[in-house]
Amino acid sequence: MADSAGMERLLAIMAKLRDPQQGCPWDQAQTFQSIIPFTLEEAYEVADAIERQDWQGLPAELGDLLFQVVFYAQMAKEQQRFDFDTVVSSICDKLVSRHPHVFADAKIDDLHENWESLKAQERQSRQLISLLDDIPLALPALSRAAKIQKRVARVGFDWDALAPVAAKVEEELGEVMEEAQQSPANAERLQEEVGDLLFAVVNLARHVGVNPEEALRQANHKFERRFRGVEQRVQQSGKPFSEHSLASLDQFWEQVKQQERR
Repeated sequence: MADSAGMERLLAIMAKLRDPQQGCPWDQAQTFQSIIPFTLEEAYEVADAIERQDWQGLPAELGDLLFQVVFYAQMAKEQQRFDFDTVVSSICDKLVSRHPHVFADAKIDDLHENWESLKAQERQSRQLISLLDDIPLALPALSRAAKIQKRVARVGFDWDALAPVAAKVEEELGEVMEEAQQSPANAERLQEEVGDLLFAVVNLARHVGVNPEEALRQANHKFERRFRGVEQRVQQSGKPFSEHSLASLDQFWEQVKQQERR
């Protein structure tokens, strides 16, 4: 009951914020489109809290993300499209439908294959034309590339060995270098070639079982951590960055790396 009361309180607060007479002008002015950036930001802040193992701060971040769902539901209710109960019923029905081995005592040999089969049936019931139609455009580009590749692989449009995948990365890198060395370089074509290279690298990550988005986030964290170490050494030297050669800065970088390995 306490959980239900808490949810009802949150819904009441959201309705009050959107009230035409007594609500908050900022909340009143928002639309489905205008709060998309906030929703994405809150999702990333949840991921960041988990990666930092900030268990004390995680409930607040999850609350912020939940508020985004409530915000959408309130706007939909005002437009007589659906309400929060519809959202809850939708996910409950989907979870029960996708877990017949839990809720219907069905015997399933391959859970992953069954899951994908049920998702395919759902896509068919929604009358989607392409296999790719329900992949969100708003996904981060690396994640969306991985999802596209995974989806088409299910129908056999994929290499069955690692070697040609790696060869494709090398091929695309060569095309980037060839385009970059043109004089003058064509910015549009160069962007296209770099995009092809990134897509090929995502495919390589998928084939070796690595999530490219997570891998790049970790690489960002590692670079940031090491660069902060370089900054500390520059500060200790008593000279600004501008008075250090690249070789000197690279030496600091190697020192930071060596220190991490101890």
